[in-house]
Amino acid sequence: MATEILNKYGNNIKSLTLIPSGGGVFEVIKNDKLIFSKTKSGRFPELNELFEAI
Repeated sequence: MATEILNKYGNNIKSLTLIPSGGGVFEVIKNDKLIFSKTKSGRFPELNELFEAI
Protein backbone atom coordinates (compact mmCIF):
# COMPACT_ATOMS: atom_id res chain seq x y z
CA MET A 1 0.00 0.00 0.00
CA ALA A 2 2.90 2.34 0.70
CA THR A 3 4.10 1.96 -2.88
CA GLU A 4 0.62 2.68 -4.25
CA ILE A 5 0.30 5.79 -2.07
CA LEU A 6 3.69 7.07 -3.23
CA ASN A 7 2.84 6.30 -6.86
CA LYS A 8 -0.41 8.26 -6.59
CA TYR A 9 0.79 11.27 -4.58
CA GLY A 10 4.47 11.39 -5.55
CA ASN A 11 6.21 14.53 -4.40
CA ASN A 12 3.10 15.81 -2.63
CA ILE A 13 4.03 13.57 0.31
CA LYS A 14 6.77 15.02 2.47
CA SER A 15 7.17 11.92 4.60
CA LEU A 16 5.92 8.35 4.79
CA THR A 17 6.96 6.18 7.70
CA LEU A 18 6.32 2.46 8.04
CA ILE A 19 6.55 1.12 11.58
CA PRO A 20 6.67 -2.66 11.86
CA SER A 21 4.41 -4.04 14.56
CA GLY A 22 3.01 -7.33 15.73
CA GLY A 23 -0.39 -8.74 16.49
CA GLY A 24 -2.04 -7.65 13.25
CA VAL A 25 -1.89 -3.92 13.98
CA PHE A 26 -2.36 -1.75 10.88
CA GLU A 27 -2.90 1.96 11.40
CA VAL A 28 -2.68 4.93 9.07
CA ILE A 29 -2.00 8.33 10.60
CA LYS A 30 -2.04 11.64 8.73
CA ASN A 31 -0.88 14.86 10.41
CA ASP A 32 -0.96 13.15 13.83
CA LYS A 33 -4.60 12.08 13.26
CA LEU A 34 -5.59 8.42 13.05
CA ILE A 35 -7.43 7.95 9.74
CA PHE A 36 -7.63 4.15 9.74
CA SER A 37 -7.23 1.46 12.37
CA LYS A 38 -7.49 -2.24 11.66
CA THR A 39 -7.85 -2.78 15.40
CA LYS A 40 -10.98 -0.59 15.49
CA SER A 41 -12.48 -1.73 12.18
CA GLY A 42 -11.47 -5.40 12.32
CA ARG A 43 -10.26 -5.37 8.70
CA PHE A 44 -7.61 -4.02 6.37
CA PRO A 45 -8.47 -0.86 4.42
CA GLU A 46 -9.27 -0.79 0.74
CA LEU A 47 -6.73 1.23 -1.22
CA ASN A 48 -9.36 3.70 -2.48
CA GLU A 49 -10.56 4.14 1.09
CA LEU A 50 -7.06 5.28 2.07
CA PHE A 51 -6.80 7.57 -0.96
CA GLU A 52 -10.04 9.29 0.07
CA ALA A 53 -8.90 9.67 3.67
CA ILE A 54 -5.53 11.07 2.66
